[in-house]
Amino acid sequence: MNIGGTLVVQAIGFAIFIWFTWKFVWPPIDLAIETRRKKIAEGLAEAEKGKAALADGERQKSLILKEARDQAGEFKALNEKQAQSLIDEAKAQAKLEADRIIAAAQASAATELQKAREQLREQVAVLAVAGAEKILKREVDAKAHADMLNQLKAQL
Repeated sequence: MNIGGTLVVQAIGFAIFIWFTWKFVWPPIDLAIETRRKKIAEGLAEAEKGKAALADGERQKSLILKEARDQAGEFKALNEKQAQSLIDEAKAQAKLEADRIIAAAQASAATELQKAREQLREQVAVLAVAGAEKILKREVDAKAHADMLNQLKAQL
């Protein structure tokens, strides 16, 4: 065989191979590459959306935490205010109770003082009668001189 003919046949075979590859093999490969390129682009776009969503979520989280801290502060202030109110109310009730106890003690003391004065008057009257009895050396009738003793009590 001749080299020129072999080269021509090989060139024709190679051209048919290139045409066949270009027509039937390359389009599916190109389609697969293009599909893969689109998937990668979509993945990158989704990753960017995910980053944006993450940043948005972080901002929302910060806002929610700030609101929660503010609410906690408000609740704390409200609780402290209520506690102070309860303390003030308890102090007021304790003051009223102390005033009531003091008033009752004063009334009781006044009653006891009045009783003591009455007993003292009676004892003085008895002592006066006993003294008069000793002076007169005779017994004085208490029933006969009740008016005199009552007047003496009133004077004392």
